[in-house]
Formats: sequence, structure tokens, C-alpha cells
Amino acid sequence: MTNAPATPYRKPPRPRSPQSHEVRIIGGQYKRTRLPVADKAGLRPTPDRVRETLFNWLGQDLTGWRCLDAFAGTGVLGFECASRGAKEVRLVELDAALVAQLKRIAAQLKAEVVQVVRGDAVAVLRQQAPASLDLVLLDPPFDSDVHEVALHAAAQALCNTGYVYLEAALRWPDERLLSMGLKLHRHLKAGAVHAHLLTRAD
Repeated sequence: MTNAPATPYRKPPRPRSPQSHEVRIIGGQYKRTRLPVADKAGLRPTPDRVRETLFNWLGQDLTGWRCLDAFAGTGVLGFECASRGAKEVRLVELDAALVAQLKRIAAQLKAEVVQVVRGDAVAVLRQQAPASLDLVLLDPPFDSDVHEVALHAAAQALCNTGYVYLEAALRWPDERLLSMGLKLHRHLKAGAVHAHLLTRAD
């Protein structure tokens, strides 16, 4: 009777963590702070390279700015603003677990300028007073259909010298932006991301 070959030992697979990775704040007073990225469909933090370019475009120092991160997710864009001296930062998120996470992070950082709001991003934007925001950050899931209505609402809330930042799967045509009262100021393509920095067209 021959012995069967030994089966090589394999470690059992590790259970997948609900927080599979992290993203870091790259500038300002909270630089290098790690933010958890929950394992949720459609949650896609803005890559480091794109964030670095965005804040180079904006000039790094956001002292006194009023900012709204309309689809906050991890909150990294909004926390980057707070890290760079923004006066007010509103993080708007619909998912209850992400809202709780954002509130924990804001408390840990003692970021008193950050307000976390649970709600629909477009509805919150529509409730903003006209010309009340210096920066609106729009990074909805790429497969959603809210980009156009969110841009319309953001344009109404934007002050004359303000900016709208938009991430999308495609570059938005100038004509469509103009129809919403916006125009392209800067554009970057990084992998699957098209990053747009927009200003008021009037």
C-alpha cells in the first residue's frame, strides 16, 4: 500500500475587512492623517495625484473659504479643505454608516469648521443661499445620473469668484457647461478620472 502524497498546507483566506484600505490627507495641518475607506459599492476616493493637482490649481491656502463636499464618501476632499484653512466645510452624505464615520473623524481631528450633514446632496445644494459658497466639490458615483442636476444646483450656490470641482468618467463638453452657467477653467485626465475645475460663466 502506497502513501498518498501529502496535501500542502494552505492558510485559510482572511476575512475581508469592511474597511479594506485607507486614504491619506496630503496637505495642510492634517497632512498624513489616514482616513478609512469603507468597502461600499461606488465609493471611489479621489486619487492622491488628482487631489494634489486640484489644490495646486486652487492655490493651497483656502483661508476663509466656504466649502461644500456634496457626495462626501470618505470625506477626503472636504477634510483637505479644512486642513488648508477653510472657514466652513459641509460634508454631505446619505449613507448612515459613512455619516457616523465622518463625524468620528471630525471629532478626532477637532475640526470645528467641519459640519457633517446626512441628506441628499442635490437637495442640500438647492437649499444653499445664492452665491454663498466659494467651492463646491462634486464626486458622485460614475454610474449615477445626478451629475447634471448637481451641476445646476452648484452653479446657483456659487459666488462670483468661486469654483466647482467635478469628477466624471468623461470630459464634459463646453456647450453643456455653458448651458448651466459654468465654464471650464482646468481639466485633468488621470486613469478613468476626468477632473474638471469650473468657474461661473457670467
